[in-house]
Amino acid sequence: MSPAGALAFVGTAAAAYGLLDLLAAGRADARTARLRRRAEGRGARLLRLLAAAGAGVRPAGRGGIPQDLEARIVAAGSPAGLGPRETMAAKLAGAVAAAILAATVGALLPGRLGILAMVLGPVGGFLGPDLWLARRAAERGRRVRADLPAMLDLLRVSVQAGLPLTAALGAVGRRSGGPLAAEWRRVGREVELGVSSRAAVRRMVARIPTPEVIALVGALERATRHGAPLSETLAAQAREARHSRRRRIQEEAAKAGPKIQLVVALLLVPSVLLLVAAALASALLGPGRSIAVG
Repeated sequence: MSPAGALAFVGTAAAAYGLLDLLAAGRADARTARLRRRAEGRGARLLRLLAAAGAGVRPAGRGGIPQDLEARIVAAGSPAGLGPRETMAAKLAGAVAAAILAATVGALLPGRLGILAMVLGPVGGFLGPDLWLARRAAERGRRVRADLPAMLDLLRVSVQAGLPLTAALGAVGRRSGGPLAAEWRRVGREVELGVSSRAAVRRMVARIPTPEVIALVGALERATRHGAPLSETLAAQAREARHSRRRRIQEEAAKAGPKIQLVVALLLVPSVLLLVAAALASALLGPGRSIAVG
């Protein structure tokens, strides 16, 4: 193969790879979401296993349990049905398991790497459940922000039809899916069991501590206190939720821009330059001529 043909082949291959990589981004996002959900299920099972293994060493009372641990568990959706004591047991069991694994691996590593692994292993095992809870809470918040505008519209229509606020929350929650719908169903059930509507709605903030839900609960309380029409309040909150989601999408798009530019700079631009170089080499050499080597 001539040098011009080789350059053209390399450039075409690089360009095709770059275009396929850009076109596959949407499918990769959907596949990543499915894999994330499966990983969350496996993480919940692992957390239950660690909690069962550390049941004998978990704190007997509130001593040794961080004050904000229960709030972080609730914000994550209370995964695996574990409370603060069980989570602390899982953290201790994870530290012990990681220490054993780090000692085994550290013995095979040279010099200071082995010591570093033995030190960082238990720390990582102890903090692992905290990181998993934080990721669960962040994912839950993203789903709530995505569902909130449409569900607020449905809630506004239900209120305009004459339903009380808590009954409308329960009705919309039963006809929808996702973490926000589950929380609205819970509010409706709590009110049916005798909990005051204000307390039931305020408890939702502890379970979904996102800025949008906090603003919604505050607006509902102000509207109830001052006698403002709930439908107008809900319409305003729906508009604000859409604006907030649009801002977040724009921020995520701005973060994705440099990644796309990196693909273009490393794949598409060099491939185009190679194609141009191949065309110039073919034009300069002419038919039947080749580049002298050596």
